Amino acid sequence: MEFQTFAARAADVEAESADLAVVDLVADLFAAADGDDLGVVARFVQGRVFPAHSETKLDIGPRLCYEALARAAGRNVDVDDVEDRLAEAGDIGAVAADLDLGGQAGLAAFGDAGGGSDDLTVGEVADELADLAAAAGDGSQDEKVTLLFGLFNRCSSEEARYLSRLVLGEMRIGVGEGTVRDAVVEAFDVPAASVQRALQVSNDYGLVAETARDEGVEALDAMGLEVGRPVQAMLAQAGTVTDALDEWDEAAVETKFDGARVQVHYDGSEVALYSRNMEDVTDALPELVEFVEAHVEAPVILDGEAVAVDDEGDPLPFQEILKRFRRKHDVASMREEVAVELHAFDCLHAGGEDLLETPFEARHRRLQSVVGDESAVSELLVTDDADEIADFEATALDDGHEGIMLKSPDAAYTPGDRGKDWLKRKPDVETLDLVVTGAEWGEGRRASFLGTFLLSARDDDDDGGEFETIGKVATGLTDEELAALTDRLEPHVRSEDGQTVDIEPAVVLEVGYEEIQTSPTYSSGYALRFPRFVSVREDKTPETADTIERVERLADQQ
Repeated sequence: MEFQTFAARAADVEAESADLAVVDLVADLFAAADGDDLGVVARFVQGRVFPAHSETKLDIGPRLCYEALARAAGRNVDVDDVEDRLAEAGDIGAVAADLDLGGQAGLAAFGDAGGGSDDLTVGEVADELADLAAAAGDGSQDEKVTLLFGLFNRCSSEEARYLSRLVLGEMRIGVGEGTVRDAVVEAFDVPAASVQRALQVSNDYGLVAETARDEGVEALDAMGLEVGRPVQAMLAQAGTVTDALDEWDEAAVETKFDGARVQVHYDGSEVALYSRNMEDVTDALPELVEFVEAHVEAPVILDGEAVAVDDEGDPLPFQEILKRFRRKHDVASMREEVAVELHAFDCLHAGGEDLLETPFEARHRRLQSVVGDESAVSELLVTDDADEIADFEATALDDGHEGIMLKSPDAAYTPGDRGKDWLKRKPDVETLDLVVTGAEWGEGRRASFLGTFLLSARDDDDDGGEFETIGKVATGLTDEELAALTDRLEPHVRSEDGQTVDIEPAVVLEVGYEEIQTSPTYSSGYALRFPRFVSVREDKTPETADTIERVERLADQQ
């Protein structure tokens, strides 16, 4: 498929507001894609270059993209020009489409003099972006810019609009995972339940689309979990003991650990560990690798928490485990400084058998049978007695943990879902995980740091992943934390206007508050009273941050 065709269809989708019509357009796009193009198109239309489970990243910040665009636009355009135009347009796609791209020199690597060629294909774009992602070491940033410049130099205006968005993860044409799922169902006449299950076990929308087209429902139903291929974690929502017992009659109760989610994959010889974002953290947690090798025999996929502990084995705050997750060098010395333990609480796969549809209580029994050290398996209480649950919670809190989890004993494991079958209960005021979408430079001794951060919640009703502002936070941050946050956020700066900075959604903060109030000041319609910084949620992406729906629910509960 020509990339121009993809871009034209993307424009049609973006212009359509009706959900069903969007599904129809995406289904037509899928039906028109031949061969391997279908898998690429299924990812591109969501703004993804690689499968959701893949660790491969483009590692292209806004500045590098602007540089590539400026080079493709000619000598009279520089990075500052691109940024100025972006400040006016508010959309990198609109800026790219408005530039006079093509015809620049230096494309020997492509064997093409450039100039808006119509024969750029989605396959070529995918291959070039894969080469860009593979660039590493000295000179890799220049290589990335050169490769991207080459692509822009071959783009028409419409192609440049969607390539620039794709590169920066800002496709935002109203197509999310649900739209792609429904489009696969419509394009290839396969049952929705089969597509949904295949997506849950594979976490690869391109693979599922190709399987539906080429092999049909039987092949979709035959797809299973694969040890070494991470899947999305099942998520919990806030709830109470009353909610749980009213809904399920009895509840399965576990300790809520103040750790970082970790998915354990063991094929019988090698261990791989993945974070909640499906990033490989194996090298950072060697003691967990050693534990699994020593205490697990059959191939498994486990869900659990990595918890930092002190010399007495008591849990340390969440920030301590993040020191280990972020460590790429000197792991041995950091291991001496921050010890980590595994607390497994679910078993998704064991001995060649997928367990996603198995009731939770039975999965927990299987977990106990495959992990040879019971101290690493979460204690489980199944009861209909609220007083028993209160006693369990009190013990968990006395032991230094966050609170408790309440789960339906009969619940299946549904990757990526935040349903009503898992509830989390904390005794303290709730916090929100919010995305930084803007900032302001500090003053005085903090003038070199970003000091005030604009926070946004995810609009769950918007399939494209938009964010709505809810307030600002500047309290609770040390100078060291401000310096670290500034370093993290600067590569994601879109534009600056005096002290104010516009930032692409990339970093998630956990923020505490005293109260949620209605407010016309912010686009969400809400504001946080006395917000305070708690931590950087390294284990979360903007796509898993809290939603406006949750904000509304918490406000109603007040």
